[in-house]
Amino acid sequence: MNYLDLPPEFASFESAEYCILQVPYERTTTYKKGTRNAPREVIEASHHLEDYDDELDMEPYRAGIFTVPRLDFAENLREEDCLSLIYRDTRSLLARNKFIIAIGGEHSLTYGLVRAYRERYPDLTVLQLDAHADLRQVYYGSRFNHACAMARVRELAPVVHVGIRALSKPEMDWIRREGFRIWFARDMIRSDDWMEEVLQALSGPVYLTFDVDYFDPSVLPATGAPEPGGLGWYPTMRFLRRLFAEKKVVGADVVELLPQPGDHASAFTVAKLVYKMIGYREAARQR
Repeated sequence: MNYLDLPPEFASFESAEYCILQVPYERTTTYKKGTRNAPREVIEASHHLEDYDDELDMEPYRAGIFTVPRLDFAENLREEDCLSLIYRDTRSLLARNKFIIAIGGEHSLTYGLVRAYRERYPDLTVLQLDAHADLRQVYYGSRFNHACAMARVRELAPVVHVGIRALSKPEMDWIRREGFRIWFARDMIRSDDWMEEVLQALSGPVYLTFDVDYFDPSVLPATGAPEPGGLGWYPTMRFLRRLFAEKKVVGADVVELLPQPGDHASAFTVAKLVYKMIGYREAARQR
């Protein structure tokens, strides 16, 4: 089963520009569980997408999209071992010059991906779209908890935080002390000025990590820790189009979808989000 249910000529590894990396990793979820089911649900939902993008007047799939078989995380593997497995697979795909979009899974998986990207792009900047800061040093006894995802990533590369509206006092103290670049959702909803500000804050190659709870729950309710007050679909797409047009985006992940019985719209929205990323990159490449 591959993304978009593409015929072989557009889904082969050798010819594909893009690789969809399925990462059903879930070890540290602390509220609702089930993100491990997201990659399968997104791939299934993608079979019902229109492959023509009317905004871009193009068929992005023609660049080729290979769907990597789901990674297997044995129950006896430690968190660090799982992240090393993600790192090894990512590094292997990067060695073949593939543009990777990973579908998770919980947010802690981003560390394994960024570790590989940081080796390839020493001047990498990570752009986090998220409701939560994820800057705890330790949570529930683990340094690799999903709530620590960006604290660990910050050990590898600078991070620009966008859409934040939930964090702890120690996280806020760290942000203020170090002067991290952060955009809060409460300010972003007033105008689109944040888009230019964020783009100016990004330097070098950019890795995008997109936690779907960045969206307001009215857009995408199926996530483990939904937070009211998020951004809508169209402002986000306007920003992503500019991001891919104006910056060198080298990879991405989409995490924290938690499929719910009776809600097929959320998985479909994530499938569409992934396809929009591919489309925006293709539009930028063809300028």
